[in-house]
Amino acid sequence: MQNAHFSALSAKHNVLDQRINAESQRPLPDQMVLASLKKQKLRIKEEMAR
Repeated sequence: MQNAHFSALSAKHNVLDQRINAESQRPLPDQMVLASLKKQKLRIKEEMAR
């Protein structure tokens, strides 16, 4: 069960990473969106570390 949970968290982390990269590549990246995505990514990373 934990392995499935970790896999799901890892997948979410990767999706957020892709969204952050895509937003950063835009001509005028939205800093509020970037900050929100980075916070979500950090929360997932912290949960994966537990």
